[in-house]
Amino acid sequence: MALFLALNLLFFSMASACGSGKCPIDALKLGVCADVLANLLNLKLGSPPVQPCCSLINGLVDVEAAVCLCTAIKANILGINLNVPVSLSLLLNACNHKLPSGFQCP
Repeated sequence: MALFLALNLLFFSMASACGSGKCPIDALKLGVCADVLANLLNLKLGSPPVQPCCSLINGLVDVEAAVCLCTAIKANILGINLNVPVSLSLLLNACNHKLPSGFQCP
């Protein structure tokens, strides 16, 4: 019985951790990512300055970074009408994060 309860608790804690992530950053601060994204979308030569955007999401796991940037993109905090999956992928890649497999913005 104890083993069953322990496995059950482990399963539900993992499921809830993977299901819906929360952004530990104030999404309004992610407005600084607008310049990075604008440079990436305009395909300017050279590498765009990714700081301070990337410094905000450094230290986050990929799914947390994705949730934070999704929140900013969907709330139009960046001030640009965007294709969410493409924009999200571009920003994550610029900040050395990967879009988690099968991830969709909440």
